[in-house]
Amino acid sequence: MMQLLILLFSAAVCGVVSADGKLSDDIRISSDILGYDLQYRVYEPEGMRRNSELPTLYITDGQWYISRGELPALLDKEIAVGNIDPVMVVFVDSRNPDNLRQNRRNQQFFCNPRYVDFFTEELLPAIDKEYPTSAARDDRVILGLSFGGRNSACFGLMAHDSFAGIAMQSPANSEMVDELRFQYMVQEKLPLKIFMSVGTINDNTQAGRQFMETLKFQEYDMTYREVNEGHDWNNWGPLLDDVLYTFFRKE
Repeated sequence: MMQLLILLFSAAVCGVVSADGKLSDDIRISSDILGYDLQYRVYEPEGMRRNSELPTLYITDGQWYISRGELPALLDKEIAVGNIDPVMVVFVDSRNPDNLRQNRRNQQFFCNPRYVDFFTEELLPAIDKEYPTSAARDDRVILGLSFGGRNSACFGLMAHDSFAGIAMQSPANSEMVDELRFQYMVQEKLPLKIFMSVGTINDNTQAGRQFMETLKFQEYDMTYREVNEGHDWNNWGPLLDDVLYTFFRKE
């Protein structure tokens, strides 16, 4: 018994304490709204109870956040050490499940109302029915990178009844970000909490800063990060804990 306690204490001191969350296999969903099938994977935190009402993070380009961002391992660590509350995560794959070389992000992520309706009318009800998630908008966040970051901003405008949190990593491209900035500028302030990050090396930096300034002027609850990196995972990966802390930090 004493040896076990010593091992646990040593692991905590060395910073290797982790939980063992569960990441599902690919789950297929047939969308009547989009007219094709999609797939996603679900991260369930360790010790989840069926009567829980967990917050949910939805991620576009979810396949990259698993393979490149290694987000499930980060979730295990941050939950285990008590930095964030347990959270359910839905990694939505942007690829055709029958042909993974076909990526549909260019037709999905540009403020596509059908893609928004797929989320709000098909995906969210399916997740809330199958998993112990909270159905409250205050407990839902959507995250994406590049065009997916732009998509998150679109959801802020088009689906704020379903999502209270939007997270944008390097929203692309400059012209599209300027268009979104204008839309947020002319809108009355929406009930949103926002995370936004940009790199300083070939990463639409100026457009991102201007978007940030507009959101600040509108007095949004916003976390902004700017890093000396490019439009790649050297930028996005190290900021994932900032995303988690922004929306799910343990009180």
